[in-house]
Amino acid sequence: MNTVLILGANGRLGQAATQAFAQAGWRVLAQMRRAPTAPLPAGATAVVGSLHDCGPAAAQAGGATVVLHAVNSPYTRWATEALPLLRQGLLLARTLGASFVLPGNVYNFGPGMPTLLQEGTPQQPSTAKGRIRCDMEAEMQAHAQATGQRTVVLRAGDFYGCGSGSWLDLAIAKGLPQGKLVYPGPLDRVHAWAYLPDLAQALVAVTALQGRPTFEELHFAGHALTGQSFIAALQAAVADLGIHPQGGWRLGSMPWGLIRTVGLVYPLWRELAAMQYLWQVPHALDGTRLAQAAGPLRSTPPQVALRQALIDLGMAANRAAAVAA
Repeated sequence: MNTVLILGANGRLGQAATQAFAQAGWRVLAQMRRAPTAPLPAGATAVVGSLHDCGPAAAQAGGATVVLHAVNSPYTRWATEALPLLRQGLLLARTLGASFVLPGNVYNFGPGMPTLLQEGTPQQPSTAKGRIRCDMEAEMQAHAQATGQRTVVLRAGDFYGCGSGSWLDLAIAKGLPQGKLVYPGPLDRVHAWAYLPDLAQALVAVTALQGRPTFEELHFAGHALTGQSFIAALQAAVADLGIHPQGGWRLGSMPWGLIRTVGLVYPLWRELAAMQYLWQVPHALDGTRLAQAAGPLRSTPPQVALRQALIDLGMAANRAAAVAA
Protein backbone atom coordinates (compact mmCIF):
# COMPACT_ATOMS: atom_id res chain seq x y z
CA MET A 1 0.00 0.00 0.00
CA ASN A 2 1.36 3.42 -0.97
CA THR A 3 1.70 5.91 1.88
CA VAL A 4 1.34 9.69 1.70
CA LEU A 5 2.13 12.18 4.46
CA ILE A 6 -0.17 15.20 4.12
CA LEU A 7 1.13 18.28 5.92
CA GLY A 8 -1.59 20.67 7.03
CA ALA A 9 -4.33 18.07 6.82
CA ASN A 10 -6.80 20.11 8.90
CA GLY A 11 -7.02 22.80 6.22
CA ARG A 12 -9.54 22.77 3.38
CA LEU A 13 -7.09 21.44 0.81
CA GLY A 14 -5.59 19.04 3.35
CA GLN A 15 -9.00 17.57 4.12
CA ALA A 16 -9.87 17.24 0.44
CA ALA A 17 -6.51 15.54 -0.25
CA THR A 18 -6.95 13.18 2.71
CA GLN A 19 -10.29 12.06 1.31
CA ALA A 20 -8.97 11.69 -2.24
CA PHE A 21 -5.87 9.68 -1.34
CA ALA A 22 -7.82 7.43 1.05
CA GLN A 23 -10.47 6.77 -1.59
CA ALA A 24 -7.70 5.87 -4.03
CA GLY A 25 -6.48 3.18 -1.63
CA TRP A 26 -3.52 5.00 -0.14
CA ARG A 27 -2.45 4.82 3.49
CA VAL A 28 -2.75 8.44 4.62
CA LEU A 29 -0.82 10.06 7.45
CA ALA A 30 -2.59 13.34 8.17
CA GLN A 31 -0.26 15.80 9.94
CA MET A 32 -2.03 18.54 11.89
CA ARG A 33 -1.26 20.85 14.79
CA ARG A 34 -4.48 19.98 16.61
CA ALA A 35 -6.87 17.04 16.73
CA PRO A 36 -8.89 16.54 13.52
CA THR A 37 -11.71 19.01 12.98
CA ALA A 38 -13.61 16.36 11.00
CA PRO A 39 -13.62 12.55 11.16
CA LEU A 40 -10.84 11.01 9.09
CA PRO A 41 -11.75 8.49 6.40
CA ALA A 42 -10.85 4.82 6.65
CA GLY A 43 -7.17 4.35 5.92
CA ALA A 44 -6.15 7.73 7.37
CA THR A 45 -4.32 8.29 10.65
CA ALA A 46 -3.79 11.60 12.41
CA VAL A 47 -0.23 12.69 13.15
CA VAL A 48 -0.74 15.49 15.67
CA GLY A 49 2.10 17.93 16.23
CA SER A 50 3.75 21.10 14.97
CA LEU A 51 5.64 21.03 11.70
CA HIS A 52 8.31 23.20 13.34
CA ASP A 53 9.41 20.02 15.13
CA CYS A 54 9.32 17.44 12.36
CA GLY A 55 10.98 14.67 14.38
CA PRO A 56 7.74 13.09 15.66
CA ALA A 57 6.17 13.26 12.22
CA ALA A 58 9.20 11.58 10.66
CA ALA A 59 9.14 8.87 13.32
CA GLN A 60 5.49 8.08 12.54
CA ALA A 61 5.79 8.42 8.76
CA GLY A 62 8.14 5.56 7.99
CA GLY A 63 7.39 4.12 4.59
CA ALA A 64 5.85 7.30 3.21
CA THR A 65 6.73 7.73 -0.44
CA VAL A 66 5.07 11.12 -0.94
CA VAL A 67 4.94 14.29 1.18
CA LEU A 68 2.14 16.66 0.19
CA HIS A 69 2.65 20.22 1.45
CA ALA A 70 -0.92 21.42 2.02
CA VAL A 71 0.24 23.92 4.67
CA ASN A 72 -1.03 27.48 4.31
CA SER A 73 0.02 30.15 6.78
CA PRO A 74 -2.36 32.99 7.67
CA TYR A 75 -2.32 35.56 4.89
CA THR A 76 -0.55 38.18 6.98
CA ARG A 77 2.24 35.82 8.11
CA TRP A 78 3.56 34.55 4.79
CA ALA A 79 6.70 36.68 5.02
CA THR A 80 7.81 34.98 8.24
CA GLU A 81 6.30 31.50 7.91
CA ALA A 82 5.93 30.33 4.31
CA LEU A 83 9.57 29.54 3.53
CA PRO A 84 10.48 28.09 6.97
CA LEU A 85 7.50 25.74 6.83
CA LEU A 86 8.36 24.69 3.29
CA ARG A 87 11.91 23.93 4.41
CA GLN A 88 10.57 21.76 7.22
CA GLY A 89 8.47 19.88 4.69
CA LEU A 90 11.46 19.40 2.40
CA LEU A 91 13.52 18.18 5.37
CA LEU A 92 10.82 15.62 6.14
CA ALA A 93 10.79 14.46 2.53
CA ARG A 94 14.57 14.15 2.56
CA THR A 95 14.49 12.17 5.84
CA LEU A 96 11.86 9.81 4.45
CA GLY A 97 13.35 9.56 0.96
CA ALA A 98 9.97 10.68 -0.36
CA SER A 99 8.88 12.83 -3.27
CA PHE A 100 7.50 16.27 -2.44
CA VAL A 101 4.40 17.86 -3.94
CA LEU A 102 3.30 21.49 -3.57
CA PRO A 103 -0.08 22.85 -4.67
CA GLY A 104 0.97 26.10 -6.33
CA ASN A 105 -0.92 29.19 -7.41
CA VAL A 106 -0.74 32.01 -9.95
CA TYR A 107 0.86 34.60 -7.67
CA ASN A 108 4.14 33.91 -9.49
CA PHE A 109 2.81 35.90 -12.46
CA GLY A 110 2.40 39.66 -12.33
CA PRO A 111 -0.07 41.93 -14.14
CA GLY A 112 1.84 41.48 -17.40
CA MET A 113 0.95 37.79 -17.58
CA PRO A 114 -0.58 36.37 -20.78
CA THR A 115 -4.16 35.16 -20.92
CA LEU A 116 -3.09 31.50 -21.03
CA LEU A 117 -0.51 30.46 -18.45
CA GLN A 118 1.71 27.55 -19.47
CA GLU A 119 4.48 25.78 -17.58
CA GLY A 120 7.13 27.81 -19.41
CA THR A 121 5.46 31.20 -18.97
CA PRO A 122 8.01 33.65 -17.50
CA GLN A 123 7.40 34.32 -13.82
CA GLN A 124 7.50 38.05 -13.13
CA PRO A 125 5.82 38.57 -9.74
CA SER A 126 4.74 42.07 -8.80
CA THR A 127 3.86 41.36 -5.15
CA ALA A 128 5.67 40.16 -2.04
CA LYS A 129 3.57 37.01 -2.00
CA GLY A 130 4.43 36.30 -5.62
CA ARG A 131 8.13 36.60 -4.85
CA ILE A 132 7.72 34.27 -1.87
CA ARG A 133 6.04 31.71 -4.10
CA CYS A 134 8.88 31.92 -6.61
CA ASP A 135 11.40 31.47 -3.79
CA MET A 136 9.52 28.41 -2.53
CA GLU A 137 9.64 26.77 -5.93
CA ALA A 138 13.32 27.63 -6.32
CA GLU A 139 14.04 25.86 -3.03
CA MET A 140 12.13 22.82 -4.26
CA GLN A 141 14.19 22.73 -7.43
CA ALA A 142 17.42 23.01 -5.43
CA HIS A 143 16.22 20.20 -3.16
CA ALA A 144 15.53 17.97 -6.16
CA GLN A 145 18.97 18.65 -7.62
CA ALA A 146 20.70 17.96 -4.28
CA THR A 147 18.82 14.79 -3.34
CA GLY A 148 17.58 13.31 -6.60
CA GLN A 149 14.13 13.14 -5.02
CA ARG A 150 11.20 14.21 -7.16
CA THR A 151 9.52 17.54 -6.41
CA VAL A 152 6.40 18.74 -8.20
CA VAL A 153 4.46 22.00 -8.27
CA LEU A 154 0.85 21.52 -9.33
CA ARG A 155 -0.29 25.07 -10.09
CA ALA A 156 -3.96 25.96 -9.82
CA GLY A 157 -6.28 28.96 -9.72
CA ASP A 158 -8.28 30.31 -6.78
CA PHE A 159 -9.35 27.48 -4.47
CA TYR A 160 -12.99 27.04 -3.50
CA GLY A 161 -15.09 24.31 -1.92
CA CYS A 162 -14.72 22.15 1.21
CA GLY A 163 -15.66 24.84 3.72
CA SER A 164 -14.95 28.45 4.54
CA GLY A 165 -11.96 30.60 3.76
CA SER A 166 -12.20 31.38 0.03
CA TRP A 167 -13.35 34.34 -2.06
CA LEU A 168 -16.65 32.52 -2.48
CA ASP A 169 -17.74 32.81 1.16
CA LEU A 170 -15.62 35.77 2.29
CA ALA A 171 -16.84 38.10 -0.45
CA ILE A 172 -18.86 36.80 -3.40
CA ALA A 173 -21.64 34.92 -1.59
CA LYS A 174 -21.29 36.58 1.81
CA GLY A 175 -24.57 38.44 1.32
CA LEU A 176 -26.36 35.53 -0.33
CA PRO A 177 -29.05 35.19 2.37
CA GLN A 178 -29.98 38.83 1.67
CA GLY A 179 -30.08 38.30 -2.08
CA LYS A 180 -26.80 40.12 -2.75
CA LEU A 181 -23.73 38.85 -4.61
CA VAL A 182 -20.42 40.68 -4.95
CA TYR A 183 -17.89 40.05 -7.70
CA PRO A 184 -14.32 41.33 -7.17
CA GLY A 185 -13.56 42.31 -10.77
CA PRO A 186 -15.01 43.23 -14.17
CA LEU A 187 -17.54 40.67 -15.32
CA ASP A 188 -15.95 40.21 -18.75
CA ARG A 189 -12.53 39.01 -17.49
CA VAL A 190 -11.59 35.33 -17.31
CA HIS A 191 -10.44 34.16 -13.88
CA ALA A 192 -8.89 30.78 -12.94
CA TRP A 193 -10.65 28.68 -10.29
CA ALA A 194 -9.87 25.31 -8.72
CA TYR A 195 -12.61 23.25 -7.08
CA LEU A 196 -10.73 21.52 -4.27
CA PRO A 197 -12.12 17.97 -4.65
CA ASP A 198 -11.09 18.05 -8.33
CA LEU A 199 -7.66 19.45 -7.47
CA ALA A 200 -7.20 16.75 -4.83
CA GLN A 201 -7.94 14.06 -7.41
CA ALA A 202 -5.35 15.65 -9.70
CA LEU A 203 -2.78 15.54 -6.88
CA VAL A 204 -3.38 11.80 -6.52
CA ALA A 205 -2.85 11.38 -10.26
CA VAL A 206 0.37 13.42 -10.20
CA THR A 207 1.92 11.24 -7.49
CA ALA A 208 1.37 8.14 -9.64
CA LEU A 209 3.33 9.46 -12.62
CA GLN A 210 6.53 7.59 -13.41
CA GLY A 211 9.70 8.54 -15.28
CA ARG A 212 9.25 12.26 -14.75
CA PRO A 213 11.91 14.96 -14.18
CA THR A 214 13.18 15.38 -10.62
CA PHE A 215 11.66 18.89 -10.58
CA GLU A 216 8.52 19.63 -12.54
CA GLU A 217 5.78 22.22 -12.83
CA LEU A 218 2.34 21.12 -13.99
CA HIS A 219 -0.78 23.20 -14.46
CA PHE A 220 -4.29 22.22 -13.35
CA ALA A 221 -6.80 23.82 -15.69
CA GLY A 222 -9.76 23.85 -13.29
CA HIS A 223 -12.48 26.30 -14.27
CA ALA A 224 -11.64 29.35 -16.37
CA LEU A 225 -14.73 31.56 -16.15
CA THR A 226 -15.62 35.15 -16.83
CA GLY A 227 -17.22 36.93 -13.91
CA GLN A 228 -20.53 36.79 -15.75
CA SER A 229 -20.27 33.01 -16.22
CA PHE A 230 -19.27 32.48 -12.60
CA ILE A 231 -22.19 34.53 -11.27
CA ALA A 232 -24.61 32.74 -13.62
CA ALA A 233 -23.37 29.33 -12.41
CA LEU A 234 -23.62 30.49 -8.80
CA GLN A 235 -27.18 31.74 -9.24
CA ALA A 236 -28.14 28.44 -10.89
CA ALA A 237 -26.52 26.53 -8.01
CA VAL A 238 -28.47 28.59 -5.50
CA ALA A 239 -31.69 27.92 -7.40
CA ASP A 240 -30.92 24.19 -7.27
CA LEU A 241 -30.96 24.52 -3.48
CA GLY A 242 -34.38 26.12 -3.58
CA ILE A 243 -33.17 29.62 -2.70
CA HIS A 244 -35.04 32.37 -4.56
CA PRO A 245 -34.58 35.87 -3.10
CA GLN A 246 -37.64 38.05 -3.34
CA GLY A 247 -36.98 40.85 -5.78
CA GLY A 248 -34.23 38.93 -7.56
CA TRP A 249 -30.48 39.23 -7.16
CA ARG A 250 -28.51 42.40 -6.52
CA LEU A 251 -24.94 42.38 -7.82
CA GLY A 252 -22.30 44.56 -6.26
CA SER A 253 -18.58 45.12 -6.74
CA MET A 254 -15.62 45.15 -4.38
CA PRO A 255 -14.78 48.58 -2.87
CA TRP A 256 -11.10 48.36 -3.80
CA GLY A 257 -10.44 52.02 -3.02
CA LEU A 258 -11.75 51.58 0.51
CA ILE A 259 -9.80 48.33 0.90
CA ARG A 260 -6.56 50.09 -0.07
CA THR A 261 -7.28 52.93 2.35
CA VAL A 262 -8.11 50.66 5.27
CA GLY A 263 -5.07 48.57 4.33
CA LEU A 264 -2.87 51.44 5.48
CA VAL A 265 -3.65 50.37 9.05
CA TYR A 266 -5.15 46.89 8.65
CA PRO A 267 -2.56 44.37 7.30
CA LEU A 268 -5.04 41.82 5.94
CA TRP A 269 -6.78 44.39 3.76
CA ARG A 270 -3.39 45.62 2.54
CA GLU A 271 -2.52 42.08 1.47
CA LEU A 272 -5.87 41.69 -0.33
CA ALA A 273 -5.45 45.01 -2.15
CA ALA A 274 -2.11 43.84 -3.56
CA MET A 275 -3.94 41.02 -5.35
CA GLN A 276 -6.52 43.18 -7.10
CA TYR A 277 -4.75 42.72 -10.44
CA LEU A 278 -5.73 39.02 -10.49
CA TRP A 279 -9.34 40.14 -10.97
CA GLN A 280 -8.51 42.71 -13.62
CA VAL A 281 -6.07 40.73 -15.78
CA PRO A 282 -7.70 37.78 -17.60
CA HIS A 283 -5.89 34.50 -17.06
CA ALA A 284 -6.41 30.76 -17.36
CA LEU A 285 -4.15 27.76 -16.79
CA ASP A 286 -3.22 25.46 -19.67
CA GLY A 287 -3.65 21.91 -18.38
CA THR A 288 -2.51 20.19 -21.59
CA ARG A 289 0.76 18.79 -20.20
CA LEU A 290 -0.94 17.38 -17.10
CA ALA A 291 -3.70 15.77 -19.16
CA GLN A 292 -1.15 14.23 -21.52
CA ALA A 293 0.79 12.76 -18.59
CA ALA A 294 -2.05 11.68 -16.30
CA GLY A 295 -4.93 11.09 -18.70
CA PRO A 296 -8.46 12.47 -18.27
CA LEU A 297 -9.01 14.16 -14.92
CA ARG A 298 -12.25 14.73 -13.07
CA SER A 299 -13.78 18.12 -13.81
CA THR A 300 -16.96 18.86 -11.88
CA PRO A 301 -19.23 21.26 -13.80
CA PRO A 302 -19.13 24.73 -12.18
CA GLN A 303 -22.81 24.75 -11.25
CA VAL A 304 -22.51 21.35 -9.54
CA ALA A 305 -19.28 22.33 -7.80
CA LEU A 306 -20.72 25.62 -6.56
CA ARG A 307 -23.86 23.90 -5.28
CA GLN A 308 -21.76 21.49 -3.21
CA ALA A 309 -19.52 24.33 -2.06
CA LEU A 310 -22.58 26.18 -0.74
CA ILE A 311 -23.77 23.03 1.02
CA ASP A 312 -20.33 22.66 2.60
CA LEU A 313 -20.67 26.23 3.86
CA GLY A 314 -24.02 25.43 5.48
CA MET A 315 -25.82 27.85 3.20
CA ALA A 316 -28.43 25.32 2.18
CA ALA A 317 -29.61 25.37 5.78
CA ASN A 318 -30.16 29.12 5.42
CA ARG A 319 -32.56 28.81 2.52
CA ALA A 320 -35.54 29.95 4.61
CA ALA A 321 -33.78 33.19 5.48
CA ALA A 322 -32.76 33.67 1.86
CA VAL A 323 -36.27 33.10 0.55
CA ALA A 324 -37.57 35.70 2.96
CA ALA A 325 -34.96 38.28 1.98
